[in-house]
Amino acid sequence: MFNEDSGRPTDQSARLSSVDRNMSVTPIDMRQREFGTAMRGFDRGEVTSFLVEAAGEYELALKDNDRLRQEIVRLEASLHQFRELEGSLKTTLMNAQKVADDMRENAVNESQRIVREAEAKAETLVQGAQEKIDAAQRDVDSLWLKRREAEAGIEATISVLQSTLEFMRERERHGRDGNVLPHRPNVA
Repeated sequence: MFNEDSGRPTDQSARLSSVDRNMSVTPIDMRQREFGTAMRGFDRGEVTSFLVEAAGEYELALKDNDRLRQEIVRLEASLHQFRELEGSLKTTLMNAQKVADDMRENAVNESQRIVREAEAKAETLVQGAQEKIDAAQRDVDSLWLKRREAEAGIEATISVLQSTLEFMRERERHGRDGNVLPHRPNVA
């Protein structure tokens, strides 16, 4: 009844009209198909041929249906994997964004800390420099004072020496006369 090579009906389906052979059997065709009558009822060859064709089409439909179900399962599994991947990607992106935000915040905090430390160090340096300037100014003032004191001392010494020199000259003028005068320096 079946051709062993193709799994299709043999020449018994040749009894169907050419229009019927070219069209697939549908459930409506199966319900509405009328068979010719023979002496004892329907033509057995025609009925057998139709049943073989219907069985073949039904088998193909079942295989196609099974293939489509398997494809649906495969696609649903792929969809599930893609949804999991999407969830992982979303989580990864959110974590990456959080890490980036944390890094940015840490960088801002670190830069602010560095600026504060630099400002504090600069302030310390400025204060140190100001203290050195003040100390140098005090040293300069002290040196001016010492200079004035030295100048006053030198002037006093010069004055004493000048008085002594005048005294000596005076004595020399009077010393020839034999009179000795006591030394009394002029203090200015």
